[in-house]
Amino acid sequence: MKTIEQYWKEFQAKNPCYLKEEQPHSYYYCDNKKDADECAELVVQGIKQATSTSVWWFKKFNEEFPVPGDLAVITNWEGLPKAIVKTTRVEIVKFKEITPEYAIIEGEGDKSLEYWKDVHWKYYSNEMKEHGEIPSEEMEIVCEYFETIG
Repeated sequence: MKTIEQYWKEFQAKNPCYLKEEQPHSYYYCDNKKDADECAELVVQGIKQATSTSVWWFKKFNEEFPVPGDLAVITNWEGLPKAIVKTTRVEIVKFKEITPEYAIIEGEGDKSLEYWKDVHWKYYSNEMKEHGEIPSEEMEIVCEYFETIG
């Protein structure tokens, strides 16, 4: 089992154009092992090509919005590296305006808009609940498109 640092250094050795890049941040998707591991595998397979974080989260935790060119190491629930992704595009879209096409690009479940709305509403509800807040159809979502590069 490779550490994130080992994974990154091996990636750089195979892709010298990234030798001057610092090791990117790493994270897993979702809030539970089953979904995090499934999403990581979808990224490895090139099926999952987007992720959807709420603008609320970025503001609440004073995090910078992603920008095209950003790199990240995607891990499984245990923090083991599975893939390296590069952000290709970022759009801010209201929850109610997420499209069926976007749900397909995000690649989760049956890839339907109904599935996307259901699982993401539950996720946003859970992350906001501990702060006494609730999601709304009007809330903004950071739709981050990416490609798996390693």
